[in-house]
Order: sequence, then structure tokens, then C-alpha cells
Amino acid sequence: MEDAQDMARRLRAVCDELSDRFYERADVVRTLVVTLLAGQHSLVLGPPGTAKSELARELTGRIEGAAYWEILLSKFTAPTRMFGPIDVAALARGEYRQVYDGRATTAHVAFIDEIFKCSTAALNETLGFLNERIYHPENGGAPVRCPLIGAITASNELPSGEDSAAIYDRLLVRIEVGYLEDPSNFAALVRSAVGRPTAPTPPTTVELAALRQAVAEAVPAVEVPDVIVDAVVTLRAALRRKELVVSDRRWRQAVRLLQASAYLDGRTAVAETDLSVLTHVLWDSPTQRPAVEREVLHLVNPDAKEALDLADVIEELETQLDAMAGQSREALSEWVIKNAHHKLAMAGKRLERLREEAANAGRSTTAIDRVTGRQRAVRARVLTEALGMDASMLQAQP
Repeated sequence: MEDAQDMARRLRAVCDELSDRFYERADVVRTLVVTLLAGQHSLVLGPPGTAKSELARELTGRIEGAAYWEILLSKFTAPTRMFGPIDVAALARGEYRQVYDGRATTAHVAFIDEIFKCSTAALNETLGFLNERIYHPENGGAPVRCPLIGAITASNELPSGEDSAAIYDRLLVRIEVGYLEDPSNFAALVRSAVGRPTAPTPPTTVELAALRQAVAEAVPAVEVPDVIVDAVVTLRAALRRKELVVSDRRWRQAVRLLQASAYLDGRTAVAETDLSVLTHVLWDSPTQRPAVEREVLHLVNPDAKEALDLADVIEELETQLDAMAGQSREALSEWVIKNAHHKLAMAGKRLERLREEAANAGRSTTAIDRVTGRQRAVRARVLTEALGMDASMLQAQP
């Protein structure tokens, strides 16, 4: 048990270090680690320039002894480029062999960029690689067993055809990322580009053997109490009332995610707070995610539920600001004084209290932090666009 606790502690340290480096990505980092611990695959969905590939490399680089493989797919990517090129020297001797070293077939962790641009020729082999961890050689020989623990995939867009939809269905965890919203984080990003480099501190790492042991033995051993089973049943019914239907297979696979979340936190049994990871599992379209998130958080985290209600107020103010584009500075100032300023200030103060209450109770602050980032971003827009002020000088204010 001590070894398991030490492994979980080191993984939490990895999460903390990467969260410090990648602004507004704490939930993304934790979810990717939980997905690997569950032996599942993840999709990071977002526009270019949101550090998807860099984050995947940094995370997998913390696993000592792991074979890492990455590729940027296109519609013309041949299966042999992914799973092993033809051995030219052997072919000259009349032998047909593939070279597997350094390819997907020998990887413990894989990063597949633009996953939905997988070529038709490589589709079946990619599905076999993700589903069963096997590869069928080009010469029809015996299937090759792959040591893959999990794949991190990325895309700028959702799948558009049946072929790519088949891959999408096999990616249990779907995580949306966007550009930085909090003005203070964006300012820190800009400063990091021009600041003097500091001496790097040794990063926390974990051993491949310890990770594999956690995936195969420690995580499955985490208890799932009856109260959690009842909560999952309640959640399924609530989603069905909203016509959000999830396959039985995904529900079953999601249980391992709950166990992995508890393991990462150093617990021997799943708790209600672990259910929050399901916000990344139970939707197909990003338009469905807010409804899923509300149902999950309503069940496990009342603080976050209220934060999402405040998010609606903030989004409405931003919509009003967009609609007032082109109006006079006087009209904009009047709108700020009578409407926006008070609502944004009250939302900021309430979010601060919600975060403090959640932190004191040991509940997740992820959703609250995300809404706080939106509040600061909209407030910065109001200050600069409506009042002509310098938002960067007022970032610390709610």
C-alpha cells in the first residue's frame, strides 16, 4: 500500500508541476493522468495553438522507461508509417518483414495528432490498436501484441464522416481546450516569452513499471461503494430525461475512471467528488457538454452548480456587449454603470466565496476557477472596450 501511495503522490506532483507551467490547464492535466491510470484513451479538442501536443509530450516525458510515439496524421498516412515500415534489406533477400521499433507497435504511450484525419487504409489497424492493442502485419502473419497503456489524441475539429466517427467512439474521455481567458494568465504567458530563462528544477517522474502496476492492479482494486453506484444510476436517469443517451459500454468503462480518480487522490474507495470526471465522458457534441456538466455537478458539487449559474449571467453580459458594438462611448458607459459593473462585481465576489467554501470542504474548485476566468475576461473587455481603461492594472480586483 505504501508503494501505491507513493506512486499516487508522485503523480499528483506531476499534475501540480504541469499545471503551473500550462496556464488554465489544471483540469486537463489531471484528467489526462486519470485516463492513463484507467488504461483508456483521451481526445483533446481545441483550436491550433492551445498547447495540446506540448502538454502531451511533457506528460509522457515524465514516465521513465516508457516508449513514446507520436504522429501527425493526414488522409494519406500509410499504415506502415504508423505501425512499421518495410525492412528493405530483408526485402532484398526475398523476405517480407516490418521494422516495429520506434513505431506505434512498441509504444507504451502514444500521441496521435489530427486523429480524425486517419486514412481509410489505416483505419482498421488504428481501431485494432486502440481497442485490442494489437496490430495485424501487412504480410498476414500472427497479430502483434502492443504494450500500449493509453493514447492521447488531439484534433482541431470533430469527426465529419462514419470512418472517423468510429475512432471518436473509442475515445472514452473528451476534453475541450481553448485560448487563455484570464487576462492575468495571458499577461504571464507574454512575460514568459521575453523573460530570462531560469535554471530548471528536476521534474518529478514515475517509473514505467510502477505505472503499469497501478493500471493493472492498484486502480482496479479501488472500492466502488453502493452509494456511488446509486449516484451513477441517478445521473443516467437525469441525462436520459434530457435525451442524452450514453451506451452501456461507456458507462462500464467510466467506472475505471472513477477508480483512477480516487487512486490519484490517495483514496482506497471512490467518493462523490470523483464523479466530476464524468463531465468529460458523457457527451458526443460539445453543445451537450454544458448540460452534462450541470447534471454531474448538481449531483456532487453544489458550489460548482451555483458557479455555472453565475456563468450564465456573465455570458449574457458578454452577449450584450457584442450587440452594442459601434455605439457611442457615452451609451457604453451608461450600460456599464447601470448594468454590467454591478453584476460582474457581485459575480466575482460570490465566486470568491464559493471557492473558499469548496476548498475548505475538500471539494473540487475546477469549475469555479473556470467561471472565475470567464468573469475576469469579460470584465477586462468591459473595461477596455466600453470604458477605455487599462484592464491590466485592475486584474486583481473581482
